[in-house]
Amino acid sequence: MRRSRLLLVAASTALIAACSYKPTFINEYKIDVQQGNVLTQEMVAQLKPGQTREQVRFLLGSPMVTDIFHQQRWDYVYLYQSGQTGEVESRRFAVFFDAEGRLERVGGEVAVAEVSELTAPVNKNRLVDLGSLSPETAGLPPREEPGYFRRFMNLLGL
Repeated sequence: MRRSRLLLVAASTALIAACSYKPTFINEYKIDVQQGNVLTQEMVAQLKPGQTREQVRFLLGSPMVTDIFHQQRWDYVYLYQSGQTGEVESRRFAVFFDAEGRLERVGGEVAVAEVSELTAPVNKNRLVDLGSLSPETAGLPPREEPGYFRRFMNLLGL
């Protein structure tokens, strides 16, 4: 009786431990994460000293961070994390206003990327013309004749 309980505990422990193991050849799909404000150089170039808060909000959008202790400063933050590599790219851009609510100066990374660079997926496909390559120059193994089972399945139309 005691031995069967010990065997049951050992088996259940092994099953639970097996659920937490993931072989290295299994790769799950991870998405690219994009958060924050996407600012282009054209948007930043339209900023002029003396613009009101509403004009700046119209040009750049709502700021990501508005601090109650620094009401004369708006922070635009952008974060991009690649799903495949896990590499994180971040950008910061700050807009400063004077006491009257007029644009005084800007700071941070002014030369930011284009919208198409930040939001468009990268095309990782390439076109290979296999018609111009002979099997000898391509390094491909010669085509094998189908076996008995495949010929039978082809005969049935499957």
